[in-house]
Amino acid sequence: MADSVLYEVTDGLATVTINRPDAMNAMNTETKVALRDALRAAGADTAVRAVLLTAAGTRAFCVGQDLKEHVGNLAADRESGSKLTMSTVSEHYNPIVRALTEMPKPVVAGVNGVAAGAGFGFALAADFRVVADTASFNTSFAGVALTADSGVSWTLPRLIGASRASDLLLFPRSVKAQEAYDLGIANRLVPAESLHAEAEAVARALAAGPTVAYAALKESLAYGASHSLSEALEREDVLQTRAGASEDHSIAVQAFLSKQPPRYLGR
Repeated sequence: MADSVLYEVTDGLATVTINRPDAMNAMNTETKVALRDALRAAGADTAVRAVLLTAAGTRAFCVGQDLKEHVGNLAADRESGSKLTMSTVSEHYNPIVRALTEMPKPVVAGVNGVAAGAGFGFALAADFRVVADTASFNTSFAGVALTADSGVSWTLPRLIGASRASDLLLFPRSVKAQEAYDLGIANRLVPAESLHAEAEAVARALAAGPTVAYAALKESLAYGASHSLSEALEREDVLQTRAGASEDHSIAVQAFLSKQPPRYLGR
């Protein structure tokens, strides 16, 4: 991995850290490629049972596109007549969001500071968000005459409703941590100094849990968001059969009967 994204796997937990604190963890091309590849690696690694996505420093989780690089790329496009700059959505941002949402294991975002634009999208694409009380969120896109990307047009209205999402997209502003919690963007609000420890604790709890069941729950929620109740019931049947055939289900039942805590194997 590039230095701009750190990747570590310990005891079933993959920790992916965006590591450009001096640039407020903005996404230049190197960082986008490294983040995409790290998340794909975590998703494909059977030894990984949960993922923690976080960032270095205290100021920012990720402020989205690196605008300094972006301006240079736009100038190069104008000179050459190409349109390569905006291909970053299909080459980088879409694959990153798909890697987060489609991997069959839970993803925790540890939001340590400002999450704006694509950075907001990455946080929304996680399954659970632990947020520092000093953090904030901003859609940002309209502020630079762009539309939503990184899944924000899909994730944000599902979390806070279409009307509030329209407000935040049309009139970008800083949403402080407490408001984000009240809106349902943040799952857990913690003191800034405890953010990394708390986020890791949540992620490690998930890494020690019933991985097959978590994958089924994640798939079920995504499916239900765009299908009818009847279709969702059919999908639940398929997914419940899968979860019921897992070793972890047998372990959970036996642990319940013996009044002991389960020790899941993740399969």
